[in-house]
Amino acid sequence: MERAEIEVLLEEMVEAQRARLLALARRLRPSFSRDDLLQPHDHPELAASPDFNFEDGILAGYLAVLAALRAAR
Repeated sequence: MERAEIEVLLEEMVEAQRARLLALARRLRPSFSRDDLLQPHDHPELAASPDFNFEDGILAGYLAVLAALRAAR
C-alpha cells in the first residue's frame, strides 16, 4: 500500500470516528453539533462520559498518525 493510499484510508477513519463521536454525543444531548465536539470539556455531559472520552482518544490517535505521516513526507 502506498503512502497516499494510507493517507486516504486514515482520512476515512478520522471521518468515521468523528461521525461516531457525534452520534455518541447526541445520545447524551440531541442538540450537540460537530462544533460542540471541538471543545468537549465545555460540555459537562461530554466531559463526564467515559465512553465519549475513550472514543475521543481514538480520534486523537488517528489524527496523530495522520500528522506524523504527513510530516514524514
